[in-house]
Amino acid sequence: MKRDLFSAEHEMFRASVRRFVEKEMLPNFEQWEKDGIVSRELWLKAGQQGFLGMEVPEEYGGVGLHDFCYNAILSEETIYGGVLSAGAGFTLHNDVVLPYFLKYTTPEQKQRWLPKICTGEYITAIAMTEPNTGSDLSAIRSTAIRQGDYYLLNGQKTFITNGIMSDLVVVAAKTDPKERHKGISLLVVERGMEGFSRGRKLEKMGLKAQDTAELIFEDVKVPVANLLGDEGKGFYYLMQMLAQERLSVAVSAMAASEKALEITVEYCKERTAFGQPIGNFQNSRFKLAEMKTEIEIGRVFIDRCIDELNSGSLTPETAAMAKWWASDLQKRVADQCVQLHGGYGYMLEYPITRLYLDARVQSIYAGTNEIMKEIIGRSMGF
Repeated sequence: MKRDLFSAEHEMFRASVRRFVEKEMLPNFEQWEKDGIVSRELWLKAGQQGFLGMEVPEEYGGVGLHDFCYNAILSEETIYGGVLSAGAGFTLHNDVVLPYFLKYTTPEQKQRWLPKICTGEYITAIAMTEPNTGSDLSAIRSTAIRQGDYYLLNGQKTFITNGIMSDLVVVAAKTDPKERHKGISLLVVERGMEGFSRGRKLEKMGLKAQDTAELIFEDVKVPVANLLGDEGKGFYYLMQMLAQERLSVAVSAMAASEKALEITVEYCKERTAFGQPIGNFQNSRFKLAEMKTEIEIGRVFIDRCIDELNSGSLTPETAAMAKWWASDLQKRVADQCVQLHGGYGYMLEYPITRLYLDARVQSIYAGTNEIMKEIIGRSMGF
């Protein structure tokens, strides 16, 4: 399907990302999956290529690209090339965390953090989820009590992407424990702060190369100068940024669905049964046709959402629709593609198996798909 979303400049960027994936990522991906983490060298090389902090203004070391198409291309090409962008945490860095550093920082904070966010010297993470809380952010127990010119931060976070690698972590904590939503503030915790430690590097079903960890804060003295925005506005800030995060999930879900179908079409042409390619059987053709059609429909919708995000008109409910529908599609496509592979689809040496395992989390993070439906339902007046 022809996509009208991208210009000649976008396609030049796509080609450079494709070369980067082939040269720097694919040769090392198997080892990263075994290690459960990528190398810091990869981040520095990505920074040198201009793939990190693309939206950052030139005065702070970026190129000032206020265009989510570039973010989408980076995500798509790493998936098309055979590795998930989430495996390196680039999408979290660019799509999820960077907006907080752009919108809620002072000029001094921007100067302090943004240049190294762009070079890959500072890897970012965001810490919201806690062991005893899931989607209900207002119930977090981490506290940050002000003591003069610093906050005393205590608490634990879990399921943190880039948890081991991160140098800057945006932490949601209660600066007023008596309040719920209105008591939450956002603090930037930096690597090396006394009392800040990493817990377990968590073993996951999929996304093996992506480091995911527990974070522990024990009487961490976080300077007041590391507060993002205003005290007590943290919940509001988080809600403002979730639309882009959810669209980012949808973008990767569509690319992964396309990759899974591409792999399976080739397999169905090559694999034979009863003297003919399995793609010649009516059931196989029908299943492939159904997936092709759903992916085409989804692609049109997600591209429209990217366009709306760029224009500033993407609503929270539309982003929720995109995240829910695309991630559920990804799971259906991956499951059906494994089925068409037969026994080989259960073998880890086949790319479709990894795509299947990696797909499962998409309907969980960035807000579960049940929460997405709740958002959509409420927008309808219920």
